[in-house]
Amino acid sequence: MSSSASGGRAWASLLVLCGAVFLEGIDVAMLNIALPSIRADLGLSTGMLSGVISAYVLGYGGFMLLGGRAADLLGRRRVFLTWLVVFLLFSGLGGFATEGWMLLIARFVTGVASAFMAPAGLALVTAMFPAGPARTRALGLYAGLAAGGYSLGLVAGGLLTALGWRWVFFAPVILSALILAAAIPLVTEPDGDYPGARGGFDLVGAFSITGAMLLLVYGVVRLERPGDGAALTAGVLTGGLALLAAFVVVERRSTSPLVRFGVFRSATLVRTDVSALLFLGAFAGFQFLMTLYFQELRGWTTWQTGLAMLVLAIDTVLAPTLTPRLVHRYGNVRVLFAGLVLAAIAYGLFLPLGLDWDYALMLPIMTLLGAAFTLAYGPLTMAATEGVHESEHGLAGGLLYTAIQFGTALGLSAVTAVQVAALDGGALGDGGIGALRAALAVPFAAALLAALVTAFSLRARVLEPVAPVQAPATAAVQEASS
Repeated sequence: MSSSASGGRAWASLLVLCGAVFLEGIDVAMLNIALPSIRADLGLSTGMLSGVISAYVLGYGGFMLLGGRAADLLGRRRVFLTWLVVFLLFSGLGGFATEGWMLLIARFVTGVASAFMAPAGLALVTAMFPAGPARTRALGLYAGLAAGGYSLGLVAGGLLTALGWRWVFFAPVILSALILAAAIPLVTEPDGDYPGARGGFDLVGAFSITGAMLLLVYGVVRLERPGDGAALTAGVLTGGLALLAAFVVVERRSTSPLVRFGVFRSATLVRTDVSALLFLGAFAGFQFLMTLYFQELRGWTTWQTGLAMLVLAIDTVLAPTLTPRLVHRYGNVRVLFAGLVLAAIAYGLFLPLGLDWDYALMLPIMTLLGAAFTLAYGPLTMAATEGVHESEHGLAGGLLYTAIQFGTALGLSAVTAVQVAALDGGALGDGGIGALRAALAVPFAAALLAALVTAFSLRARVLEPVAPVQAPATAAVQEASS
């Protein structure tokens, strides 16, 4: 930890990194709102339109672990800045797209860029601030703006789409250029000349896990179309599992593993990643369903839809201010549990959703969900690196964001599959509201399961001893001798 980390430079660097993670969130949310306009302008099929979303998920989920390891080995600042430039260039390509395949390439590479930027940014934040109140405040701000990007992106997407859908791509170009201009002089390696994690780069492991992640995420995305090529979907998932098994074999024999399996001895890390997968999966599914509800079932415009969901962005204000204080007083797990319980209650209240609901009835429930995000997202980010040696914070961040991306893909696929099955089975209310209500059970169940996982963590937190944080080299020696 450098001495500068305690001064104004560290907080200035933090604001730049917060801008980057906000950029990632707002980029995804804005595109979701603009999809109908993109389809109308370019004449895209439903499959191609779904592929525009899936391409980003594939790039993000497929390369996340590789991105986390690259940050540990090559330097966090170097990886962050390099892939921020890539993000900027391919966002611009999306804005100039005239064919569906151009959008697919742009979104895939943008997802890959995010997969390298996200763990590098989180590792920079944890390296700049020592464990304790300063890091809690920093991560609270970081997580709050990350979550706020998803929420505010809905509003920004609606407003920009009204000007033209291409601005949904050009706006991130402008924002990323500003962030890059600030990052070059402000963001430095807190440890000076970053030595990187020990060991080399496991290329066989990198290719096998990247291939496994790509196939598994693609298989999950295909689950939303249960009757469309079931054999192909099963083959893709089987291939992904086979590559994952090969990765485990390779890593156990490698002298410089991409993922040191000893890191999974941290029960906190495992529980955090499982909770993140379920919580973000629930939110992604809910957000998708409510977009359909407002625009397709109620006939609202894109900007009306964005404004209706603006209240979810209260976490942008509360997460950096309220959440760190609560975590300092009650601890990560208790605050996280409270957030998950509030989320389950909010989703449960939406289960009887009808076409005649006034927005005044939905507003308090939306506010409750915003409060849930305020309490849950920050502690998930804070706990991701807890008990993990600093040289592996990039890996820990990669694991967290991989869980988030898998959760997002799984949540979207699950709600779509349930809605389609309900439509085919005749579970319809007026205008298809019955099928949408059936799909809303998925976020509710996922939030309940996440709360259950965290409830077990509450008891384990009290009973289990606090293990010392070991350097990877020491842990690897102990693992080999056991």
